[in-house]
Amino acid sequence: MLSNSNTPSTPTWLDLGSNDVDASTAFYTELFGWTARSAGPDSGGYVFLELGGKMIGGLGPNMEPGADGAWTPYFGTADVETTSKSVEMAGGTVRMPAMDVMSSGRMAQYTDPTGAKFAVWQPLEHTGFQVVDVPGSVSWVELQTHDGPVAIAFYEAVLGWTVTPNPIGPDMVYNVVSLPGGAPTGFAGIMADTQFPAVLWNPYFEVADCDATFAKATALGASALMGPETMPGIGRMAQLTDPLGARFSVIATEAPAQQG
Repeated sequence: MLSNSNTPSTPTWLDLGSNDVDASTAFYTELFGWTARSAGPDSGGYVFLELGGKMIGGLGPNMEPGADGAWTPYFGTADVETTSKSVEMAGGTVRMPAMDVMSSGRMAQYTDPTGAKFAVWQPLEHTGFQVVDVPGSVSWVELQTHDGPVAIAFYEAVLGWTVTPNPIGPDMVYNVVSLPGGAPTGFAGIMADTQFPAVLWNPYFEVADCDATFAKATALGASALMGPETMPGIGRMAQLTDPLGARFSVIATEAPAQQG
């Protein structure tokens, strides 16, 4: 589960780089009931995505011409420059050096050694998520990679994560990410499979009804990649590609079993 406490090394923000901001805004606001609010005249077209007046993420123009749109998770950091040095020492690439985002905070963007793109956020006025884990907000992020050991070693070195393997089948392990001494349920996952069509960080948005949201998304022009299907003890989920090529998942999390 995520938290809006925005603790360093945990997910603190999520945004979408889109090749058509207006079309992406129309799709997601219709699908999840979000509202979009301009981040200001100097923001380059960036908008804050809000649920009930609370920020759940952002959306702006894709800064990589020719690439599909993509969601990027931001992990908290106390010092962007220090994190950038750690990324390079661990074999990653600094795609966008540390920079100020007006008076909101500081950021940098990276590519891990397996090819997945992510970012970090050092907060000033903007601390990150204002709501998580409720329908219409982010509840999980998952790395889908071709090389699990390399990815795990990288993020352990850079962000200080504890990664716990959990077998979910005869040939599949789901790695749960937490902070040392943190809740065993974690806040992110790492899955490795050489058959994944792309290496990326995939966000999960909590929904009240997975099947209804899946049907609405495809009616709005999204393409189905997986599901809906039920994972016992976790919930019912589906993975999609939005009309402009960005991957995301929806999940109706299973309520914890009551202790008798």
